[in-house]
Amino acid sequence: MNLSYWEQKHWIKAVDFAIVGSGIVGLSSALFLKKRFPKSNIIILEKGILPQGASTKNAGFACFGSISEILKDLKSHSEDEVLELVRDRVNGLKLLRKILGDVNINFKCLGGYELFLENDNEIYENCLQNIGYVNSLLSPIFKGDIYFTTTNKFNFSKLKKQYVYNKLEGQIDTGKMMLTLLKKVHSSGVKILNNITVESYEELRNLVQVKTNLFEFQSKKLILTTNGFTNSLFSTDIKPARAQALITKPIKNLKIKGTFNMNCGYYYFRNIDQRILLGGGRNLDIEGETTSRFMTTSIIQNELDSLLKEVIFPDKDFEIDQRWSGIMGVGPQKKPLIFQASNCVYVGARMGGMGIAIGCSVGKKLSELIS
Repeated sequence: MNLSYWEQKHWIKAVDFAIVGSGIVGLSSALFLKKRFPKSNIIILEKGILPQGASTKNAGFACFGSISEILKDLKSHSEDEVLELVRDRVNGLKLLRKILGDVNINFKCLGGYELFLENDNEIYENCLQNIGYVNSLLSPIFKGDIYFTTTNKFNFSKLKKQYVYNKLEGQIDTGKMMLTLLKKVHSSGVKILNNITVESYEELRNLVQVKTNLFEFQSKKLILTTNGFTNSLFSTDIKPARAQALITKPIKNLKIKGTFNMNCGYYYFRNIDQRILLGGGRNLDIEGETTSRFMTTSIIQNELDSLLKEVIFPDKDFEIDQRWSGIMGVGPQKKPLIFQASNCVYVGARMGGMGIAIGCSVGKKLSELIS
């Protein structure tokens, strides 16, 4: 790309911080870095026309974990580690709401419900038997019980009679959240360059030479916030995890309100604009969904259709409006990776499907590493 004098002078010359990825973590990192270093020149490089990955493609759950997810995590994490994970999610949501404002993200605390299909006997019994244990484990955070049983008040079908209810979880408008975050970043003086793919980088003595698909430039610091795509630039234990979703057309007299999940969080749905947004099914093809390709597949979309017809709306007509997918970053542990990779390179990634809850706080912690 043949850049002009003006383009080089005002966009890519004397860069202090170059951030790869304009998702929640990348934008938050930029905001906090600008507060710490008001005179710094910060650019964000984004390979898509909009933030890629999951930031604008998720279901908009302001959640910190269903009881089945927490019990599953306890099999691979210690009690202290799980407590820290939940605390980070709760504090991360508070930070997100404080920075952007509830009105600007359309936050609604309508509660979260965990549903159990008729044949989910093992998960169902395990959750009911351990409600007291999980409430006790998390009491240092919430200062009281948060999980309770409740009955089927939404007329769903083919489910166990009892749900597990959490009144503290909510939902947001993902698009509104990202528009607000982008506006704040722009107004702070940070520059965002879209349709720019970072292909490689080379560390010099106190600089990083960054090669993109269109030009090369130098930056004092390089910050990778590409979550499920991180391995294309830096080797980690992060794997991409595709999440597929669909949304219905508006439904008259829709009375379903709140966030709902099933099967340890592998399926989830919510109300939005008199529609139902339903996602998940990655458990049907873990190997196939461990990919960074944006697409939907019949095996998962057919299962989502079946859940709508047989469980969520057994006696109601509806039409599908859109289908899409997003890419998360997962690994053997749920805790995000926030570290200095070398003298000039930093990494903040592996949101584990909890980007809304922890993305803003990960960006803050990442910015605090950098001097």
